[in-house]
Amino acid sequence: MHRMIVAVALALRVLPAAAHGANTAGHELGEDVLQAALGALLLVVGYLYAKGIAALWRSAGRGRGVRRAEVACFAFGWAVLAIALLPPLDTLTHRCFAVHMIQHELLMVAAAPLLVLGRPLEAWAWALSVTTQRSLHRMTRAKPLRHAWRLLTAPLGAWTFHALSVWVWHVPMLFRLALESVPLHILQHGCFFGSALAFWWAAFGKGTRTPTATSIASLFTTMLHTSALGALLTFAPSVWYATGQTPPFGLTPLEDQQLGGLVMWVPGGLGYMIAGLAIVARWLSPAGHRVGETA
Repeated sequence: MHRMIVAVALALRVLPAAAHGANTAGHELGEDVLQAALGALLLVVGYLYAKGIAALWRSAGRGRGVRRAEVACFAFGWAVLAIALLPPLDTLTHRCFAVHMIQHELLMVAAAPLLVLGRPLEAWAWALSVTTQRSLHRMTRAKPLRHAWRLLTAPLGAWTFHALSVWVWHVPMLFRLALESVPLHILQHGCFFGSALAFWWAAFGKGTRTPTATSIASLFTTMLHTSALGALLTFAPSVWYATGQTPPFGLTPLEDQQLGGLVMWVPGGLGYMIAGLAIVARWLSPAGHRVGETA
């Protein structure tokens, strides 16, 4: 366990180095270092989850505590996260706005809900030693952290955090600055992914896994405002997000932006709709009725 903690610390230390590399040896070097750090973090996260699941199932029996379907959700979410953040997809995001939108939708509408459904907190708890668990528990008992957690994972707080992250980072000036600065790019992706994790955690009923009517409202209104932003990008008469490079695939800058808007509008909005319909289907199923009767 000590070796894993050291590995996490080393991976996290690389992130500031990415910003330094961008200033001293060019933006491309900073991006290369960042991708190496992300790859290391993904490996650590996946290893800890697998270790925790193995320990849990040895103790409780295979498929107990965290079900096999939930483990599959985490595995798919981890794979989507790797696809979104690592080459070759990430390399194209600096040339193509539409690919950048695909990356953001993979982070927020695919990877985040799948990872939340995979119940990673339970799995990681089984991967950590008792001493480490106690240390983390003492840290999380600090009032500022507890208040921040309650605020960001409450339905209204999670919805607001997610909505602000989406709209603020799509202000053209901020979007262009994030493309030019490795630290800002890290912050942008952190806001997108972190707010999406909080949003889906609240939408899926937090740790209880019992969504409420508030979940449907959150999903529906998020589908509306993200689709509205996608429509604005699709029908904008001029280019808002010029990257300074020629888009690939023979697209003009305006066509590139329109395609990116469609990605946010249609597939992105569809993700929230599917989640909402799945919750309603669960309520209408016999199992859902039994859960409601015993609640």
